[in-house]
Amino acid sequence: MYNYEKDLYKRGFEAIIGLDEVGRGPLAGPLVVAGVILDKKKKIKGLDDSKKLTANKREHLFVEIMEKATHVDIQFIEAVEVDKINVLEATKKAMRLVLERSNHDFVLIDAVDLKIANSKSIIKGDANSASIAAASIIAKVTRDKFMDELHLTYPEYDFIHNKGYGTKKHLEALELNGPIKGVHRFSFGPVQRLKQISFDF
Repeated sequence: MYNYEKDLYKRGFEAIIGLDEVGRGPLAGPLVVAGVILDKKKKIKGLDDSKKLTANKREHLFVEIMEKATHVDIQFIEAVEVDKINVLEATKKAMRLVLERSNHDFVLIDAVDLKIANSKSIIKGDANSASIAAASIIAKVTRDKFMDELHLTYPEYDFIHNKGYGTKKHLEALELNGPIKGVHRFSFGPVQRLKQISFDF
């Protein structure tokens, strides 16, 4: 998991930031990008693609990453902006904003090419790079907590369980209540079909 980082350390890079996003596919909620610079002297065991980990394991690692990393940053892109610029451009925008706020000398990115110097895009990077895996965990836990809180306002959409993805219960709630302005992504197919009956709550 640390192979990419070890190679870069040997090449003289010190502040290696891993970038990953969570929330490109959901019908509702923000897209969240995290950037993490790990401390090479403080290894974190168990890092992996956040989707492969249990919620409890992610929570545990989230705390450990926050304690041991030398830098952690999080950027939200709200649903309205995702609709305006599309989800890929929203991802790139969030990643660039995170990079602007960090003192890094190399960038490891999960499957997105930002076309910048001293960077590497890695397919399935969250399963192969410790820095990217850490970023995926930070982004996933952060977004899940946001959706859990959103559930308290809109319980009929069952966000606490589906986190905004198009589950059967979520789609049924969309059919019954319509999409929520500012929460649902109106450019996404299942929502776009129902936008004429949207609710402002």
